[in-house]
Amino acid sequence: MDPITAIAVAGVALVVKGALETTGQEAGRAGWGGGVQLIERLRARFRGDSGAEAALDQLQQSPGDTAAQEELQRMLLAHMLRDRDFEAEIRRTVDEAVAARGGRGQVNAAVIKNAQIFNEKVEVQGDWNIS
Repeated sequence: MDPITAIAVAGVALVVKGALETTGQEAGRAGWGGGVQLIERLRARFRGDSGAEAALDQLQQSPGDTAAQEELQRMLLAHMLRDRDFEAEIRRTVDEAVAARGGRGQVNAAVIKNAQIFNEKVEVQGDWNIS
């Protein structure tokens, strides 16, 4: 996976987290609360692009919808490829989210599902349940 695509995937994961925060499903969990701010930033960026606006709205309504995640990822990637300053802004946002977690990334299988993630080291903490 190339770096810009990885940033788009991570950005969508943060949007999903923000959508869950606004519906209360993630309320009370410790962590970086910038997902909601990222949604608002994307809403401002996508203004006038009906396809991108629809993709963001669909994901907010159904955060677990894999097709909606993939569509928003495509829209986010397209906007980042057109504007390198916007790409840098999304990259900083993702970096801030990782830094807020103590420098450790967090993979949420319910959000990412079948995406390929490449890490140097993977640590699992807490209970591990497979269903």
